[in-house]
Amino acid sequence: MLEQRIQQHFIDSADLKYQAAQALGRPIADAVQALLACITSGGKVLTCGNGASASDAQQFATCCVAGFERERPELAAIALCADGALLTAHPVSGDGSQQFARQVRALGQAGDLLLVLSVSGNDAGVVAAVHAAHERDMSVVAATGRTGGLLADILRETDVLICVPHDRAARVREVHSLVLNCLCDGMDAQLFGEQEIV
Repeated sequence: MLEQRIQQHFIDSADLKYQAAQALGRPIADAVQALLACITSGGKVLTCGNGASASDAQQFATCCVAGFERERPELAAIALCADGALLTAHPVSGDGSQQFARQVRALGQAGDLLLVLSVSGNDAGVVAAVHAAHERDMSVVAATGRTGGLLADILRETDVLICVPHDRAARVREVHSLVLNCLCDGMDAQLFGEQEIV
């Protein structure tokens, strides 16, 4: 019984990835172009997410700076969810939903890009970060699930929404991980040429 349940996870994950490949191909390509426009003009990528999505945001920033699957020059990226002291600092206002937005306002500038990850699209801290990025004239790439939530409503025409068409958080996060790999690979291929992956 347990083995069947485990096998079903693999089948469901593979099915969703197959279905999402065509639906998400264009938004992922648009996100790669937005990232390239930021990086090649001297900007930096700020990234964040709550819970398990915070780990994905950190992994993306790591791949930008340390390299994805090849040796190459560093790409400027900062994970806003990596500083525990800053994230747990109690603001005078008492509004804990501003933990990412404060960092965007402190570190972000026009030409930078904010990459956010939110399964529901409704995380208050992530939504506030997007508002702060817009105040700073930054582009936004949002990876969500379900229907995109509040993030789908507040993104601008020049922003990119990558919405995984599924309700189950585990499946959405699995596709987000693949999406981030596609973004890293796409940037590397466009900036440094395609190479055979071994």
